[in-house]
Amino acid sequence: MIGYRSPEEMLLAAGAIKQAVAPNLIPIDGGRAGEPKDRAWPAPLPITATLPPVRRFHADLLPEALRRYVFDVAERQQSPVDFSAVSALVAVSAVVGNRVRIAPKTNDDWTVVPNLWGGIIGRPSAMKSPAMQSALAPVYGLQDAMRKDWESETRSARIDQTLATLNTKEAKKQAEKALKGGDKEKARSIMADSMDADGEADTPCPRLVVNDATVEKLGELLNENPRGLLLIRDELPGFLAKMESEEFQSERAFYLEAFNGDGRFTYDRIGRGTVQIESCTLSIIGGIQPSRIAPIVRGAMTGATNDGLIQRLQLSVWPDDNPNWKWVDRHPNGAAREAYDKAFSDLHSTGLGSTENPAVMRFAPGAQEVFRDWMSGVQVEARGNGISSVLESHILKMPKTIASLALLFELIDGGRFEVGDVSTLRALEWYEYLRSHANRLYAAGETMAEDGAKLILDRRQQLPDQFTARAVHQRKWAGLADRDAVISAIDTLVETNHCREIEMPDTGGRPTVAYCWNPRLPKEGA
Repeated sequence: MIGYRSPEEMLLAAGAIKQAVAPNLIPIDGGRAGEPKDRAWPAPLPITATLPPVRRFHADLLPEALRRYVFDVAERQQSPVDFSAVSALVAVSAVVGNRVRIAPKTNDDWTVVPNLWGGIIGRPSAMKSPAMQSALAPVYGLQDAMRKDWESETRSARIDQTLATLNTKEAKKQAEKALKGGDKEKARSIMADSMDADGEADTPCPRLVVNDATVEKLGELLNENPRGLLLIRDELPGFLAKMESEEFQSERAFYLEAFNGDGRFTYDRIGRGTVQIESCTLSIIGGIQPSRIAPIVRGAMTGATNDGLIQRLQLSVWPDDNPNWKWVDRHPNGAAREAYDKAFSDLHSTGLGSTENPAVMRFAPGAQEVFRDWMSGVQVEARGNGISSVLESHILKMPKTIASLALLFELIDGGRFEVGDVSTLRALEWYEYLRSHANRLYAAGETMAEDGAKLILDRRQQLPDQFTARAVHQRKWAGLADRDAVISAIDTLVETNHCREIEMPDTGGRPTVAYCWNPRLPKEGA
């Protein structure tokens, strides 16, 4: 037990301690002069941002008709197979459209349109666009064929219209002659025959794909193509960012509705009047960079934009980079491409169902039991404790996605009556796969601060010795265009001893918060 010390003894002890540590006492910027170095500026701590692991894509997740070509593309491009696989399934969903639906319950009238929304997430130059374009090639091919048929039919119709016009002129002369002769009924009969021969007005060119359109124009296109459309965005964040803007909230409402695939939407515009979209069936696919999706996810997690838009990107995949890239130079697998194209053409030309009278398929008895047990488990999990609200929302939308995938797999394999065990079990495998990617996606919102901190640290030479959040924000670095993201990143730097807040001279205005770097950080090039 330490006994009582007089003030004089305490001063002597303090002096001895000061003399012992004197060699380590140096004035450092941001600390108090004479303070020990390790107390003035602790050593910087590592900034870690670890994303959860994801399941690897395996061949059994795809039907044979799609599998060989998807893997062939991935090998030749040295891109993740996930990219072309997801793009292929979204494309299939657009070709099927709303003509065929699935009733996930045996007796209930709940039906699901199998349209899908997907996003392929990867760093720049991860081969997102080439993989997506290769997978979507049959859709463009079908659209080109539809356009050529339309052009031929339109040309023929215009010829008939011209002939009908000539015929109408001749009929008018004959009708006038009959009328002058007092035969009014004959004149009426001649004119009626002439009107029946008139050609119809040009029909709109059919579409399957749209890249960028206002809601008004998209509504017109959907009315002209009621089976549904595929929205392809090479850079999906541009679309999502636009939806964040206040002026595009009506468009956001439309897209929220279009996810279901079976709704209607009405909008009123000055000049365009009222437009009623009878069938809002839209599939979406696009590429996303991790640094650009993270702020959008964070906005959903903080509640700023948590209306379920990001959660509708159910087929979002974020695979690991391929560490073993190799040079591959060979001819594409022709047989695989032929089978792949045939799957699309067969689905497009099938007479099964229509927009006005859709075909509805149900699960076979065994498959129904499996789906029921799975969905019951999902509902329990989503409503349990320990799960974020955004992930809960994402999981609760999965029954539509899994039922849609089961239906599409069955259709691809040639089924036309009920959804069987193989297709259902394959779809449930997709749940496990997609769930792991969803975990990574929503973790990105939490790791965004760490990623931003690393970026600021890497580029600190571009900042003043004493910098502010505004100085960082003005540079618009990837992932740091939002002020809240900048503040979170700087807070991480402070917590890990890379910088600290300093007091600025009082100018009489609003206090300015500035930061200075830890002098222990290595100099550039060191």
